[in-house]
Amino acid sequence: MICVDVGNAQIKLGLFQSVAQQGIPQPEQTWRLPSNVLWRDEVLEQIAGSVAHELSWWISSVNRPAASRMIDVLRERRPGDRVVMLSARDLPLQVAVPRPDMVGVDRLVDALAANRLRSPDRPAVVVDVGTAITVDLLSAEGVFCGGAILPGIGMSARALHQFTDLLPLLDLTELHQPPPALGTDTVAAMRSGLYWGAIGAVRELVERLAADLPAKPEVFITGGAGPAVARLLGPDAQHVPYLTLSGIAIAAEAIGQ
Repeated sequence: MICVDVGNAQIKLGLFQSVAQQGIPQPEQTWRLPSNVLWRDEVLEQIAGSVAHELSWWISSVNRPAASRMIDVLRERRPGDRVVMLSARDLPLQVAVPRPDMVGVDRLVDALAANRLRSPDRPAVVVDVGTAITVDLLSAEGVFCGGAILPGIGMSARALHQFTDLLPLLDLTELHQPPPALGTDTVAAMRSGLYWGAIGAVRELVERLAADLPAKPEVFITGGAGPAVARLLGPDAQHVPYLTLSGIAIAAEAIGQ
């Protein structure tokens, strides 16, 4: 099966042959492409050429136009394949919020995978660093309790440029090498504020979500800047590169691929 995470900036795809019952499954091969481009035949052929038989496509999307374009191409080019768009009601996950259907399915599949990783009877905080940054709480019983959503660093950089007269647009889309806190010119000051503001927000949210819990939560981080964020959050934070794709695969296995 091909698991597909359709985000606001990128589409990430992973090939899975099977799903283990312990831990989380890992993709055998992955692909990335921008969400705003039309699918090209050569891209689809490269992915479908990895296996010799029909595929099932399991899609988690927070970008409806990009997901619709992708589904149209799949139905035209590979009519024999199974295509499933996941929703909250499909997932084997208890969701303790008033409107589970309004929670981004990417957050829920992240939680589904984190439930396979966390220690029994220990809560977890799941951080996804993408176009938007999400920080979500899983109870010790594995229930998704909600969380927080804040702008990603690229979105914040665009806002600084768009809503001011003189601040430049920085190509600072991910949190990698930390800049000095003291910026000695405008660009350096912007880099400091964007970077450390995002790190500080995530750190504060993790601490506040953990404050009323009976046990210290494990912290799982995914997204392009996951390694840098994990290092700055301390020894309890673990970077999981393919958390979202793995969660989609677990959902597919539970539904019946």
